[in-house]
Amino acid sequence: MAPPSTVTCKSRCNVSITKGSQPNGKEQGNQDAGKCKHYCGKGTHELPSCTGRSFHPLDPLQPSEIVAAAHVIKTALAPTLVSSFSLHATSRKWFLQAKSGVINFIEVILDEPEKTLLALYQCQLQVKHNHRQLVRPPRQARLTVYNAHNNETSLWVVELPAAPRAPKVLWCQYIPDVQPPVVSFHNSLHDRQERVSDQQGTEEYVLCEAIVKSHKPLIEALRKRGITNTDLIMVDTWCTGYHEEKDAPSRRLARPLMFYRTESSCPMENGYARPIEGLSLLVDLQNMNVVELEEREAAPLPPPDPMRNYTPACVPGGLRTDVRPLQILQPGGPSFEVNGYEVTWQKWSFRLGFTPREGLVIHSVAYSDGSRGPRSVAHRLSFVEMIVPYGDPAEPHYRKNAFDVGEDGLGRNAHSLKKGCDCLGYIHYFDAYLTDQKGDVETLENAICLHEEDNGILWKHKDWRTGLSEVRRSRRLTVSFICTVANYDYGFYWHFYQDGKIEAEVKLTGILSLGAIQPGEQRKNGTVISTGLYAPIHQHFFVARMNMAVDSKPGEAENQVVEVNVVPEPPGPNNPHCNAFYAKETLLKSEMQAQRDCNPLSARHWIVRNTKVVNRAGGNTGYKLVPGANCLGFIGKDAMILRRAEFLKHNLWVTSYSKDELYPAGEFPKQNPRIGEGLPTWVKKDRDLENADIVLWYVFGVTHIPRLEDWPVMPVERIGFTLTPHGFFDCCPAIDVPPNQNGA
Repeated sequence: MAPPSTVTCKSRCNVSITKGSQPNGKEQGNQDAGKCKHYCGKGTHELPSCTGRSFHPLDPLQPSEIVAAAHVIKTALAPTLVSSFSLHATSRKWFLQAKSGVINFIEVILDEPEKTLLALYQCQLQVKHNHRQLVRPPRQARLTVYNAHNNETSLWVVELPAAPRAPKVLWCQYIPDVQPPVVSFHNSLHDRQERVSDQQGTEEYVLCEAIVKSHKPLIEALRKRGITNTDLIMVDTWCTGYHEEKDAPSRRLARPLMFYRTESSCPMENGYARPIEGLSLLVDLQNMNVVELEEREAAPLPPPDPMRNYTPACVPGGLRTDVRPLQILQPGGPSFEVNGYEVTWQKWSFRLGFTPREGLVIHSVAYSDGSRGPRSVAHRLSFVEMIVPYGDPAEPHYRKNAFDVGEDGLGRNAHSLKKGCDCLGYIHYFDAYLTDQKGDVETLENAICLHEEDNGILWKHKDWRTGLSEVRRSRRLTVSFICTVANYDYGFYWHFYQDGKIEAEVKLTGILSLGAIQPGEQRKNGTVISTGLYAPIHQHFFVARMNMAVDSKPGEAENQVVEVNVVPEPPGPNNPHCNAFYAKETLLKSEMQAQRDCNPLSARHWIVRNTKVVNRAGGNTGYKLVPGANCLGFIGKDAMILRRAEFLKHNLWVTSYSKDELYPAGEFPKQNPRIGEGLPTWVKKDRDLENADIVLWYVFGVTHIPRLEDWPVMPVERIGFTLTPHGFFDCCPAIDVPPNQNGA
């Protein structure tokens, strides 16, 4: 740990502050110890300026940087500073008006450097330049800001130079007719309750619930239904989507769903067991008021289900008594090494990041291949969208089309694994730093989990002639995070294997989103769970964005994609015995051609190849995308959700890299009335893919037909895909894994 340095706060308070060193993960001690009382109404806060410490260009923003960037925006709202940097004309008008409004910081993230600058930086590292002489890409923050006074959104880029230079605004643009994601943060329960009381700076989820439960017409409508204790009401803030003109982004809207908990001693009483139907609410999140309450005939409140709860004391029949302890011991410690946000393990190396929308981001994935050194596989991997469309045409279920990344944010809803982690063995955690609406830092402790897992047999062969056998056990390195969005919980995992494979996996669990029905009623669009209670059929779709870089430096346009289908050879001279089949390759030459679907009948997969680097057999080196279980959407072509989610029409999209193309539904899918923003629009450029900086967009999903066994809590369902070396190595890369020392 580097010695602390003393710097001076550049704010009006002019206080000298002692700063610590850059955090290197959970085990490295205090993180960003500098404090300044000027910028926080409660106690201390991080220094709103940058230190002279060295950051890797891809390291996520640290607390001091987040506060510094937010402080620049707050300061810039002074009218005398408007002319100090360039603004679009529309942005200038917004900028002048914003000073009188309520400015909410939706997200403050790293503005990742241009690839050309990153390539230059990496080249300097490879030739082992003096660390202090490295030419580093500029450190910049990208901010999404919502003006609650004018209901307007803007994007900002702030430069974050090392001290003594001050941060400054580089760019600002007002974005008309959009809504940023709903705000949710990880405050303590006490802090949430305190901030709800004055409706300032707290999350919209919590405020929405408080506003709904205090709405007098709703209280009266509930009383007519025999519901009198509002303390037992749960309100889930679902975004309204876009179904009709009144859903337009001229207002910031939500359509909450309500549930009624049974009064009990259970610490996690399952309120989802009693949905309140027949009351449709529309909430204005900008002004925090109920703008519409519609009453209609509906099924009554379901009676309490005796099987609704799942905590130990509430399990019917009690817990099992024959589960013996299972311990994972690593007496020599883990095989991975962590240096800041860089991870190395079994020839793999990569860097970790974290954003409010995507959650975990993996950068600079490479495999060290003997004398050839580190060989690049991918530049950036992350999950960039997740959509859950419901298949019941009845109210309110037809409106349930959650965009859990674009409307909420996986990272913003991530768990602190400090409160419970499902991993075993030696675990290394990484904290994540988010921002609240005021621009203060929210530290999410233990957001990312890193650990090794045993994975059974890696390879084996027995020579039946000699009786000799060789076997190796496989282990994998897993990096993951978990989030909860309303009723469902999702675990996102990237597994790295010793044979060069990378597996992406999503684990779905949590609680079904239920509806009420009349006693004895059946619904063909769902499954009856209990008396008066049913679960609608629905689908879960995930989008993985993979900026591949097979044997390429950042920004090099030397990759291409071929589709492989196994086809039978037609009967004839080339197939006299009618047994022949082969792998047929088709080069995807342009973006319009590269809109593809899975086909298990032809063992379809896709290979990303380097067009210049060859293996010992003379073939181009590559990595192939191998689909797992998958499906397409069952929603009709005229469904309103497809206006915002046209990318669901195909399982695979391939584009040429562009820095601003990050999210398949576009930057702002919440209440978006425009058709086909994002991927469907970008591919119309039909850019060349024969020698390109390739981005794979893999859309994979599961159709969830609810079962009784999914209640009261759903056992994990797994879905994912694999990136597998295909001619990347000259032989099995796991041949050098040593035998198991235990001899087992």
